[in-house]
Amino acid sequence: MDAKRRRVVIVGGGFGGLEAAKALAEVPVDVTLVDRANYHLFQPLLYQVAMAGLSPAEIASPIRAILAEQSNVRVVMGDVSRIDLEEKRVHLEGDELPYDYVIVAVGAKTSYFGNDDWEAFAPGLKNVEDALEIRRRVLVAFERAERTPDARARRKLLTFVVIGGGPTGVELAGAIAELSRHVLGRDFRAIDPREAKVVLIEAGPRILPSFTEDLAHSAVEQLGELGVEVRTGSRVVTIDERGVELEDGAEADELPGLGSGKERERIASETILWAAGVEASGLTRTLGAPLDRQGRVVVGSDCAIPDHPEAFAIGDVARFEVPSAKGKASTVLPGVSPVAMQQARYVAQIIAWEVESDGAPPREPFWYLDKGTMATIGRSRAIADARGLKMRGFIAWLAWLFVHIWYLIGFRNRVVVLLNWAWSYLSYKRGARLITSTGWQPRGAPPSRAPSLPEASRSRESGRPRERAASPSS
Repeated sequence: MDAKRRRVVIVGGGFGGLEAAKALAEVPVDVTLVDRANYHLFQPLLYQVAMAGLSPAEIASPIRAILAEQSNVRVVMGDVSRIDLEEKRVHLEGDELPYDYVIVAVGAKTSYFGNDDWEAFAPGLKNVEDALEIRRRVLVAFERAERTPDARARRKLLTFVVIGGGPTGVELAGAIAELSRHVLGRDFRAIDPREAKVVLIEAGPRILPSFTEDLAHSAVEQLGELGVEVRTGSRVVTIDERGVELEDGAEADELPGLGSGKERERIASETILWAAGVEASGLTRTLGAPLDRQGRVVVGSDCAIPDHPEAFAIGDVARFEVPSAKGKASTVLPGVSPVAMQQARYVAQIIAWEVESDGAPPREPFWYLDKGTMATIGRSRAIADARGLKMRGFIAWLAWLFVHIWYLIGFRNRVVVLLNWAWSYLSYKRGARLITSTGWQPRGAPPSRAPSLPEASRSRESGRPRERAASPSS
């Protein structure tokens, strides 16, 4: 790379980081993209891996392959330990990268709101390892129930609890219900998987608060058609090996058709999934910049870190406030991929202007164009709001399918995913129902307390080598 050219370091190969690298393709700068993984993960479809609908390689692409034709980009696989804004250096294992511009796009991680010990019992869904562990737990629960004669123990095994009523929680709950009622129905002899109980728990007054009330209510109805029990106004107070303990949220103003928990209630369950919250990557704490309660960097109208116009934070790690009308409070942009991608293109344009012109114009503020939101619930079930155009059911599901296929990176991935979905739609069969040893561990926790196969089942499998999860970069 040319020593005289400006150096841009992008930290993170997610939607924002990858989009920034692409947007700098024609700019005379040397770009270094750093990520701890060698692949870009299409997170909106991660729940499909967790629910045995897709394999990891179908929603991931090697970053080097994506950027192979872009000669001004170098890809580095490594774990960034800190970013020194004063010295303008990115530090990673045994190395450091000097920069003229840095774009921090490391994304978010699961937050348990100070209850990190819950993770061992209720994994979140942020990466491939999480997805494979969730898939393992769900499928193992049915396997153990098949061998369990005790009715009470079997009920516990066949009770699935999803905590968090946002899009991820709704997708997981709907997918588990669909899996049990339509996919696994003929696979077992001692149990009827259709008797599985799926409970979706939300602490607030309704699920999907980012959607309008009528669409949220439609989602509840569609979940109900799949047999999902929706509980609102129920705050989780304990998660352990026995299940989930709830406390009634008396302030909940329920929508018609939504239930709420009792004053104190315990739901016995072996399989609990967490979709209730995220926080910014811990890397933001090394910046010495102002952070909000979720660890996000408070950025200016140009997405730059205060007092460091050469340093930008975008996507999930940035708290970007949008001024509202006079007399109203400002709003904060949500941590969704369209925000990260639009911010990435905006920041790349700023860098291009400043590099290519002698006297760069003052930076115009970033404005986000909200093209709408959507959430899928199951086969032919979804809701969508495309800038006021509201859709429900099959039409919304088709729109969701088209959008996700369109943004999925890689022609081969698009074809494979589309064929898998077509096969699943016509046959209600899923080909990724493999129970693999994931090596998943809670962050900073002792050995996993996740459910495992009974000893008798393991002894029957001892004659064949244990299969390991394939790398998503394959």
